[in-house]
Amino acid sequence: MLKNLQRGFTRQNLLDGAKFFALLNLGLVATAVGIALFKTPNHFAFGGTSGLSIVLSTLFPQWNVGFFMWIVNAALVLLGFLFLGVRSMGWTIYSSFALSFYVSVCEHIWPLAAPLTSDVFLELCYAVILPAVGSAIVFNIGASTGGTDIVAMILHKYTSLEIGRALLISDLAIVLAGAALYGPATGLYCILGMILKTTVVDSAIESINLRKVCTVVTSNPGPTRDFIVNELHRSATEERAKGTYSHEEKWVLMTVLTRSQAQHLRRFVRLNDPHAFITIVNSSEIIGKGFRSI
Repeated sequence: MLKNLQRGFTRQNLLDGAKFFALLNLGLVATAVGIALFKTPNHFAFGGTSGLSIVLSTLFPQWNVGFFMWIVNAALVLLGFLFLGVRSMGWTIYSSFALSFYVSVCEHIWPLAAPLTSDVFLELCYAVILPAVGSAIVFNIGASTGGTDIVAMILHKYTSLEIGRALLISDLAIVLAGAALYGPATGLYCILGMILKTTVVDSAIESINLRKVCTVVTSNPGPTRDFIVNELHRSATEERAKGTYSHEEKWVLMTVLTRSQAQHLRRFVRLNDPHAFITIVNSSEIIGKGFRSI
């Protein structure tokens, strides 16, 4: 028992836990800033708990959006307890209440009675980008922002209904309610924001995970191989090949690097092996040791 605890509290595990917690809160803060500073003042009810809270705060103006986010998220967490159990909820419980807390803090620090600018489209861009980037950070570390994710988890467990379609229907209902309350122009902006949100989240996740797959074809693999291993501290796959035009024996080195490492490799090959052939392609799905687990 004691040995298991000691294994769990190693320095690396503690660092990984601290990094996870910091990224989770960074994503939630970015989402909260987008909600409080851009979505709420413009009545951008894209859907989800924030969209529902914006609609409810208009119907019941004595309470603000942060208050309703506490209520809605608490109700969803309770549903999660009843239908999923505490273990299945995991970090979703923390995310639900932390996001509500951060929105309330933002509303207290920056109480806005009107939008920051008179440019509605500019406000829409930030209302989409900030929560989308925040969600991407959270999703990328394997957590969630809570809220309607709980509904998705319940639907996934108990029904054959497609989760994406069910959430789209609920978001569309919130958007229609917003259009009825705030007028067709705001309703159209909400529909546009709802469409853009998914695209931006996917693009942000791909950007966060982006890696460079580098393939070097060379007659002298030694220096490049040593540079990859000793200087870049990465591994590579090496295989023998033959040029179809020159019929010369070649070596092919394939490795996966970050953007900056790929630039260092390109510079090294250019200076030390000018006759080498190198290809660099983007990939956001690298699975295996040193990257995402299988």
